[in-house]
Amino acid sequence: MLYLHSLSEAEEIFKALSTPMRLRIMELVYADDQMSMNDLAKALNLTNSAISLHVSKLEDAGLVAIHTTSGKRGVMKIVRPVYSRLLVDMAPQAKPRHCYTDDISVGHFISCDVHPTCGLATPTNIIGDLDNPKVFSYPERFDADIIWIGYGSLTYSLPNRLNPGQSLHELQISFEISSECPEYNEDYPSDIHFSINDVPLGKWISPGDYGARRGIISPYWWPELLNQYGLLKSLIINENGTFIDGTLRISKTNIRDLHIDHNSSISFTFSVPQDTANCGGLTLFGENFGDYSQAIRVKAYYEDSGRESDGQEAHSPASQV
Repeated sequence: MLYLHSLSEAEEIFKALSTPMRLRIMELVYADDQMSMNDLAKALNLTNSAISLHVSKLEDAGLVAIHTTSGKRGVMKIVRPVYSRLLVDMAPQAKPRHCYTDDISVGHFISCDVHPTCGLATPTNIIGDLDNPKVFSYPERFDADIIWIGYGSLTYSLPNRLNPGQSLHELQISFEISSECPEYNEDYPSDIHFSINDVPLGKWISPGDYGARRGIISPYWWPELLNQYGLLKSLIINENGTFIDGTLRISKTNIRDLHIDHNSSISFTFSVPQDTANCGGLTLFGENFGDYSQAIRVKAYYEDSGRESDGQEAHSPASQV
């Protein structure tokens, strides 16, 4: 889901969707995520240059991604949608909010409880043996860009950039995620639980472990029988509770319940308990695997009582926006 906090933030999206032809392109690629540029041109009776122009506008707005693959007549450009849902806050915020953003690689967990099936891989190779929990202690795991466990937990340390006088009002944590089963199974539900500083946030049920097609950005050597891609989900904790994608409330736990101030450490945990109803594991995809070139992305919105808020975003040097 793409979550935008204001009409001005959504301006480029609205521009990209302002013509009936581009709306029709989005309808087609949602109906069939294997459509190429040539397929779209033929379906819409457009020239190749015209379809390229329209798709370029959608790509610039972040609504579609183009995946290049080989075909019978040379290279094909497959057009796939990026988000399944768009949420825009139409009403302006009472006060503009500051925000900082950080990306955390999936291999940078600070603790884990791992049980097979399990493994991790860098963009160039699988680390150690499959289904061997001890490889999660290898130093190479910091380079991991995909990680999977049958059940257990993974905990990450989230940066706290708050200064004295600043109060946290919302946390957004987004990630590409799926279930985990031997090989793959697209109908394989898993209860994935979330917590911050040991405070439960609720659970989301992952529908399956996806592998019927290759991930858009997965490396060429990645075995076809292993997890290929996930769903891009946003976990949002604000004053109204905890939500998935801004609309599905998974608990009443709100940002105040976390008691985070400028001195707090912030530990965030994914877990699949062995005794949960749907013990289907979890897979986390990083920047070089799956469909979305993204690590675990953290956006923290805060207010500053010490000076006039200007609503601008601050980013760490390593952040990706």
